[in-house]
Amino acid sequence: MELNLEGRTALVTGSTQGIGAAIALRLARAGARVGINGRDPGRVEEAVAQARKEAPRADLVAVAADLGTEEGAARAQEVLPEVDILVNNLGIFGAKPALEISDEEWRRYFEINVLAAVRLTRMYLPGMMDRGFGRVQYIASDSAVVIPAEMIHYGMSKTALLAVSRGFAKEAAGTGVTVNSVIAGPTHTGGVEDFVYQLVDRDLPWDEAQRTFMREHRPQSLLQRLIEPEEIANLVVYLSSEQASATTGGAVRVDGGYVDSILP
Repeated sequence: MELNLEGRTALVTGSTQGIGAAIALRLARAGARVGINGRDPGRVEEAVAQARKEAPRADLVAVAADLGTEEGAARAQEVLPEVDILVNNLGIFGAKPALEISDEEWRRYFEINVLAAVRLTRMYLPGMMDRGFGRVQYIASDSAVVIPAEMIHYGMSKTALLAVSRGFAKEAAGTGVTVNSVIAGPTHTGGVEDFVYQLVDRDLPWDEAQRTFMREHRPQSLLQRLIEPEEIANLVVYLSSEQASATTGGAVRVDGGYVDSILP
């Protein structure tokens, strides 16, 4: 299957590292013009330079903006006035006992993990609908369905994205625009390495720490390993393509069989 995104412009939020960086690179390799986003201009430029090393012919745009704010969203639109593919990847996570999560933290998780994506969707979706093509995706998580006891504020925000995705898919019905959420399973990123070491012995070598984490904290994974970011990116690129034109309003899983369900 040839996934050709030439002529399309994409914005991947929170894409200077981890899953976002992998998605941006894979979209660029498929031919899309890709906006790489982060808050720090220096880190954004570094991410663009690294992506160009891996894909020398990539058409990349630096989008240095804090998309957790209205001002940051407006800045992104100045750099990329129109977007054909919007990948809402920006998110924060961390472990905290449920009864110790403050009101401020609840609001912060909602504003960054949910409201930022809603704001950008409101910004870019009308243009997609007018042009008769668009792809909006929300990078959700198995935590949306299997709420982790150690970070229910994070789980809440990812559950909200499933509802947001389904609702905007209805708004875009019949326009040629698809809207989906991607349920990513436990994935190997630098941030997740830090999270793993919050829950297992920090003196363990990484391979052993990973196995211990999966065995003790994610035993339902059928993959029995962390997913690599490129594996998430492969699904995102497919959903961004013409070939995925009949997939909309869905919560599409790339979770390593983590969610114990025969339905998406």
